[in-house]
Amino acid sequence: MSTRQEGAPSPPIRSRRDLVEWIAAGEKPQSRWLIGTEHEKFPFRIADHSPVHYEGPQGIRALMEEMIRRFGWRPITEGDNIIALRRPDGEGIATVSLEPGGQFELSGAPLDTLHETADETATHLAEVREAGNALGLGFLGLGFAPTLTIADAPKMPKQRYGVMTRYMPQVGTRGLDMMYRTCTIQVNLDFADEADMVEKLRVSLALQPLATALFASSPFTEGKLNGFKSARSEVWRHTDARRTGMLPFVFDSGMGYERYVDYALDVPMYFVYRDGRYIDAAGASFRDFMAGKLPQMPGELPTIDDWSDHLTTLFPEVRLKRFLEMRGADGGRARRIVALPAFWVGLLYDRTALAAAWDLVKDWTAEERQSLRDEAPKFALATPFRKGTLLDVAREVMKICHAGLAARARLDASGRDERIHLEFLDQTVASGRTAADDLIASYEGPWARDIDHAFEAAAF
Repeated sequence: MSTRQEGAPSPPIRSRRDLVEWIAAGEKPQSRWLIGTEHEKFPFRIADHSPVHYEGPQGIRALMEEMIRRFGWRPITEGDNIIALRRPDGEGIATVSLEPGGQFELSGAPLDTLHETADETATHLAEVREAGNALGLGFLGLGFAPTLTIADAPKMPKQRYGVMTRYMPQVGTRGLDMMYRTCTIQVNLDFADEADMVEKLRVSLALQPLATALFASSPFTEGKLNGFKSARSEVWRHTDARRTGMLPFVFDSGMGYERYVDYALDVPMYFVYRDGRYIDAAGASFRDFMAGKLPQMPGELPTIDDWSDHLTTLFPEVRLKRFLEMRGADGGRARRIVALPAFWVGLLYDRTALAAAWDLVKDWTAEERQSLRDEAPKFALATPFRKGTLLDVAREVMKICHAGLAARARLDASGRDERIHLEFLDQTVASGRTAADDLIASYEGPWARDIDHAFEAAAF
């Protein structure tokens, strides 16, 4: 989740049109499209695989201080607590932030090529491992914490997480699991104009269950198999129906920025940020806020920053802000971190590939799309679809991905194009086996159901 930083006051919202124009301001010509990749990982104590709390000599704060000391990161604070890290001015806009249960997240800089994404990921992981090793900490690349209970989950000292923790049980049964026990990889991509946004949003929503299947890596809960291949994805199905899901209205005629704004206005708020403090507004209406009728702040009107904050609290399978955010994949190690942007860039950043992807999914019904979303967490690539399975869809989609990346013709220093970053997915599709399938087989076989082996098999 994003980390709020103090800045110049933002302008007040005068009308609904301001909300639409804020999103539309993200439009960019294709020559300026970039790739932003975010990934989370679970810290753990190497000695006993226990979770890492905020305070203490092996705590999250100590880890962030080690990153500052060794690599020049700058702290972002909330009160006396370090809650995130940023690069010094002029050294890029990547940040390191904390998820509610201490999940350690890199929000990468917007980059031009997947080769740069791979370099950024490698550099960050090398830094994290060095800092972690100094404190006896390791990092796990899975979608769901394999042993952690909610009762034992670390709690990070970020005010917004306190608001969410109080509110989540009121609107779903798995919201706290989502906050404290899941990790993901996400990709942020640009659009040229409203029509391009709509086409990309439709394709990426339809294929998000395929991404869930391909990257499934969360078959364990509290030391045992949980019956799912992506427990992380299943958790989202039971978190908060008003702010999650497949957004069927996106496929209706007339879809555009205004329709998404209307959807966002109908999603209840979490908070309002003022003077370094998060004011609990959970369940309140942004429409009421625009009318000066927010019960917690009577008479006060929202700013554009309030709108931006509100959009970060929506969690559909694909999220629209000033870019599109792909939200369907479990956390994983380095090859998977780079493979996810490779998957989506191959599909969405070449016009011919995007048209081919739309041709593939355009006759899928809302019921079929929802069925894939419901079943992929359990069955992954074996999810039934029409006369076959999601694996059959994956084979067709991967052909489009390869063609899209080949057309981009972005070469590394060795003259290789971006298709090299699809290797993990090529192997997954060729075998029909996900990371979750391999983990389940290991657990039932050579691990003899000893979950401690997961901390070796899935560590960075």
